[in-house]
Amino acid sequence: MEMGIAVNPTGEATAKLVAYLRSPLAIRARCRLLFEYAIAGKSRYFDCDLTQIEHVADYVIEVIRSDYPDLQIPFHSRWRHFEVGGIPRLAQLNEQLAGLSAEAKAIAKYDLAIISVLLDAGAGNNWYYHEQDTNLGFKRSEGLAVASFRMFCAGAFSNDKNQPLRVDAEKLQNLTHTELSNGFQVTTENPLVGIDGRLKLLQKLGEVVAASPQLFADFGDLDKSGKNNLRPGNLVKYLINQTSNHQIAAATVLESVLSNFSEIWSGRLKIANVNLGDVWFHSHIQEVEKDGFVPFHKLSQWLTYSLLEPLEELGLEITNLDELTGLPEYRNGGLCLDLGLIRPKHPHILHQTHSIASEMIVEWRALTVILLDEIAKNIRQKLKMGDTELPLVKILQGGTWTAGRKIAAELRNGGFSPLQIESDGTVF
Repeated sequence: MEMGIAVNPTGEATAKLVAYLRSPLAIRARCRLLFEYAIAGKSRYFDCDLTQIEHVADYVIEVIRSDYPDLQIPFHSRWRHFEVGGIPRLAQLNEQLAGLSAEAKAIAKYDLAIISVLLDAGAGNNWYYHEQDTNLGFKRSEGLAVASFRMFCAGAFSNDKNQPLRVDAEKLQNLTHTELSNGFQVTTENPLVGIDGRLKLLQKLGEVVAASPQLFADFGDLDKSGKNNLRPGNLVKYLINQTSNHQIAAATVLESVLSNFSEIWSGRLKIANVNLGDVWFHSHIQEVEKDGFVPFHKLSQWLTYSLLEPLEELGLEITNLDELTGLPEYRNGGLCLDLGLIRPKHPHILHQTHSIASEMIVEWRALTVILLDEIAKNIRQKLKMGDTELPLVKILQGGTWTAGRKIAAELRNGGFSPLQIESDGTVF
């Protein structure tokens, strides 16, 4: 769908608005407008009870101390999921990449992370993945991680059978429903939510990468016919060029993800034919800002968090981590609902299925973004740690995501989300 706004579609105002909506500053500012709206009692859907902040912070700290008693918490990123079940998959990957240069290793890891994150919207309650190498079974995000990891290692995204550990644009464009379904072990008895949306997302990624050889080509990497191979992982080279004194801001990585991959999202709002991605409309925002848009960029921020560690392995320092926001997905949002920070005004909404674009879901996600910041502040105060020692990306890992899963399992058999969403496999 497309929504016009009252600016010159080819003018400077459009470019500024698009850039603004791609910034963490805009995410927090627009979400805070809906937060203040709910605090004032004006929301049709939710009340917000800030007296529960300390209780939620204590619950999260209990989870943190259980998993990370020394408080040495890694980043919240896709790399954590690859180690599920205590299997050293990343060590195995590093062994296979051992003969490559440091930059080539980073490109391969970017290939993997980009594919795996884009496939990491909610799997649904009934899907699982059986890992043949270990005879272990996994569901939800970890299952999606292991499935995508095994597909990558098997060369499912490569055009060259002799070089399996890569993702090629041409292969993505030609990826079939059968290949993706087989890789994820999807059957009528083992359904994966949004399989068609996920396939389309990967195919669109292939198109976007193929359309930008100046960014995604490695001119020393030729296929058998002598053409340049185009890989999403070559984003590493672009980011290296954005560094100063071996430093790069986390928001710079996010901006590069949003600007270079924006066209992969289908059925999203547009301004002057620019795809906005994970940006949605809310009538209250339109009363304050003419465009009415609320940006979240959940998968893009999840991807950004997952792209930071390969940069650190190259010796780069990531700065201003807390410019990025918490992820407004159903684990973090569910934590706020299940522990009473967010309270539905009408209980029946918990028993209905809602569109991702509905104003109710937009509000829930916006409240989650702001409340994650508030929870993080309270946790730091209680642990007597600063935001440098304990940035939001570590609190998410330690943390709110795990706590959201834990309370969901305690309250609901199967640990599913307290709010049911019509997923297309590209948001939640």
